[in-house]
This record gives sequence, C-alpha cells and structure tokens, in this order.
Amino acid sequence: MLSVVELAAHSDLVLSTASCQDDHEAWSPAESSGDWYRLVLVRRGRFRRHVRGLTMCADPTTGYVSAPAQEERFAHPAGSDACTSISLSPAFWQSLAGDGAPPLHGLPVDAELDLAHRRVLASGEKDYGLVERLLDLVGTALRRVPDTPRWVLRDAGLVDRARAAILDDAPEAADLMSLARLLGVSPYRLSRVFSRSAGMSITRFRNTVRVRRALDRLEGGDDSIAAIAADLGFTDQAHLSRTVREHVGQPPSALRRLLRPQKCTSRAGTESRS
Repeated sequence: MLSVVELAAHSDLVLSTASCQDDHEAWSPAESSGDWYRLVLVRRGRFRRHVRGLTMCADPTTGYVSAPAQEERFAHPAGSDACTSISLSPAFWQSLAGDGAPPLHGLPVDAELDLAHRRVLASGEKDYGLVERLLDLVGTALRRVPDTPRWVLRDAGLVDRARAAILDDAPEAADLMSLARLLGVSPYRLSRVFSRSAGMSITRFRNTVRVRRALDRLEGGDDSIAAIAADLGFTDQAHLSRTVREHVGQPPSALRRLLRPQKCTSRAGTESRS
C-alpha cells in the first residue's frame, strides 16, 4: 500500500513524501512516471526498480530520476520504505540538468545532499529556499555522474551487493580485501566497478554511510557525540567530528541544532513526521 502526502506545489515543482508498506519479491505491474521528471530520494528502507531493461537498488545512499512517460516496475523484498519525491516540469528539469538524460543506475547521494534533504523535511512545506538548495545539490551531483559504460551496467548487481553489505554492517565490509572475498571478485575489479557506478570510492561510501547514521542519531535527539563516535566505530569524538565536517562542512554540534529547530520554536511540542 502506497501513501502519498503533498507538502508543497508550485507551477514547476511538486514536493511530496511517500510511504510504501509493500513486502514482496515480485515485480509490480508497469507504472508510468507521468509527464514530468521525478526525483526520488529514499529516507529509509530499500527497494528495487526496473527500467529500460536494467535493475537498480534504491536506498538512502542512492536515489533516482524518472524521465517523462518512462515505464518502471518496483519490488520491495526488504519490506516498507519511505521516500521524498520531487516532481519537476520538463523546463525546470532542463534548467537543472541541461539536456542530459537521467543516469540509468541511480543518483549517488553523498552526505551533503543527504543533509540538504533532511533540512527540507525539517523546515516544513513553505521553505522554498531550502528546496532550491536541495535542487542545486542534485544538479551538481548529476553533472558529476559520468556516462556509465555498458561494462559497469552489467556489473550493477555486484555494486548493489557491495552497498548492501556495507549498509547491513556485514563484518567483511570493514575493508576492501575482505569485502571482495565475500563477493567472490578481485579487489581491483570491485574497486573499479564501484567507483564508476556509485560515483565515489568504497571508502568514501562507507564513511558516507557512517556520517548518515551520525545524522540520524543527532536528528533523533542523541546529545552525546562521544557515544555516537564509539557506537559507529570512529577512533574518538575528534575523528567523528573531522569526518562529519569533511563530508558536510559543519561539525556535529552545529548539525545537532540545525536538524532539530522545532524544539526551540514550536509551542505545540515536537512535530512528528515519517
């Protein structure tokens, strides 16, 4: 079951959140993406998407863009998930991404883009300045994604399995050599394919995942930066702070205030959101 809530609408942009409660391995019937482009960023969970003969895994580290009139199928073997959907008119899309087609195997979501996404959701529906900032970052991310060679697309399943191992905290995902052994490939092949497909190295991806988890904890009200550092495997609090600042440009102490503004401004108490 799919539940969609529209947060904001403009002549060239519609911002919505969507929650899906489906739990099935089978592919859904073909769905059309409509007349506009649609940018989807995953807030939690993961699911599979099939388009133009290719299958990708969407999760909080990898979003995607649907082109107008594109047929898609979805499967939800991992259970429920929640996403943010931004529908863009063709003219708006062209101003954002130029004449290039959306990347076939997803849009890499780094920590900076993830933080912008969180700020849009935390701000409420009327803060178009934050939406513009989010779209600026999407445009930058799109311009950084190279044309994906067919040999990379053939190995998309390998990249998805590597990402899943890191996201699931598999012990073998702690370093490249053991992760490659787990997946049955050479470290060179894994490193090369992953970088071309994901838009970042495996080390950078692993740190992006850890920064995202730190943001989850800060957003959820955890005030102990030292405890977060220890739980996420950082050497110490300073190591966490350096890594977070490198990825998003601000230290954890500043992000703690940034991600929870309602505690200071809302008279009615904390506002809940999915």
